[in-house]
Amino acid sequence: PWDRELSARLYGGDRETRIQQEIILGVGGVRVLKAMGATPAVWHLNEGHAAFVVLQRIRDHIERGESFEAALAEVRRTTVFTTHTPVPAGHDAFPFSLVETHLAGAWGTLGSYRDAFMALGHYDNGSGPQFNMTALALRTAGSTNAVSQLHGEVTREMWGPIWPGVAEDKRPVRAITNGIHAPTWLAAEMVTLFDRHLSLEWREDHDDPAIWERIMDIPDAELWEARSSLRNYLFAFIRERARSRWKEEHVSAARVVAAGTLLDPSALTIGFARRFTGYKRPELIFHNPDRLLAILNASRRPLQLVFAGKAHPADDTGKHHLQQVYRRAIDPLFGGRIAFVDDYDLHVAHFLVQGCDVWLNNPRKPLEASGTSGMKASVNGVPHLSIGDGWWAEGFTGDNGWLIDPKSSGDSDAIDAADAEALYDLLERQIVPAFYDRDANDIPRRWLAVVRRAIISVTPRFSARRMVKQYAEDLYARAATSAQV
Repeated sequence: PWDRELSARLYGGDRETRIQQEIILGVGGVRVLKAMGATPAVWHLNEGHAAFVVLQRIRDHIERGESFEAALAEVRRTTVFTTHTPVPAGHDAFPFSLVETHLAGAWGTLGSYRDAFMALGHYDNGSGPQFNMTALALRTAGSTNAVSQLHGEVTREMWGPIWPGVAEDKRPVRAITNGIHAPTWLAAEMVTLFDRHLSLEWREDHDDPAIWERIMDIPDAELWEARSSLRNYLFAFIRERARSRWKEEHVSAARVVAAGTLLDPSALTIGFARRFTGYKRPELIFHNPDRLLAILNASRRPLQLVFAGKAHPADDTGKHHLQQVYRRAIDPLFGGRIAFVDDYDLHVAHFLVQGCDVWLNNPRKPLEASGTSGMKASVNGVPHLSIGDGWWAEGFTGDNGWLIDPKSSGDSDAIDAADAEALYDLLERQIVPAFYDRDANDIPRRWLAVVRRAIISVTPRFSARRMVKQYAEDLYARAATSAQV
């Protein structure tokens, strides 16, 4: 039947398709759990896309004879909401007529509480009132959180009209910074190293900072050997992937070069892998091509860049950035020191976050809610080089990576120029010298000091274990206790 197509793909389709998908997720999700006999004590909405959960739950309470106000109060007591993006396009909004039409298709008439339902989602973001899914979630959740400390500040300011008359610092949005599942992203070489030098308790208690201080006990030679092996694995993967494409798909020679076959396994390698979209500024490092070329081709201290990622099918700006980076990868001017690894997926991501030497992130502040790729890199001893946005605004300690922060102001062009110059300065004055400053045994001890601090500071603090504990203790337990009162 035609409606099977609604869940066939995540992206694509028009607004009507989108609202149908969100009704399936929200209304359908509640009904599925009910059919399974599940009775959750707490309902956690991740993003506004799932917010129709609360309307179905309110309706269920009303059908049991409760008033609208009582039903809303009960739903609010047992609902937790996490907002994940400060980018306006990430917050779905629909015409009221479209919402009413499709909810009527799921329920029949909305009845006497139609206006009360619609008021929960009413929001004007400057282009006229619409039914906003994030506004619906904010008004019906007992607890709301953002996904980094800075994102919490942005969210309280961005959604101020939801709480008229409430001072910004009093608006009910807390922050629980995202974290990663370290065992999934750690390379086998790093696991072996940790097993040898840390207590084996690190596997279960990797959110304990005290355990990670023992990283200081790992000899420089062993740590550097592990990092060098991971870089070699990355380049072997890139070469074999390009060879396979050439042999099996008969791709062009230019595409083989762009895939990274000319990269130097011993050169300092910076990775940039994520969704390509405008606010992430994937082309920032190319802002001054002449200065970048001088850094890439410095005598005895070369630098190379590995890009990977995809753009949203409807994001023409993101597609343009991707195409421009690819053109640089095939441009002879850059001499094969820029690569674009296509068909980006989790398999490719593992090699990149484990095998690069530095992880680059340069979003337009403050549009990065959190970001996690830099966490995945840091736990593997790949220091982060980033704008002070998302998690890095609280994660940077001064010695565990590098902060791009020229403290610039002005329009976007002026900020881009200042950020690019600050990036080049860091590369020329700190990052490249530290990597190539070797002792008699060819070990970059100054570099390894940053590597150690990256592992020590990021692994426990930005682990999923810490994050889940925070959700359980700060949000779930409170909501469950409130529901029992």
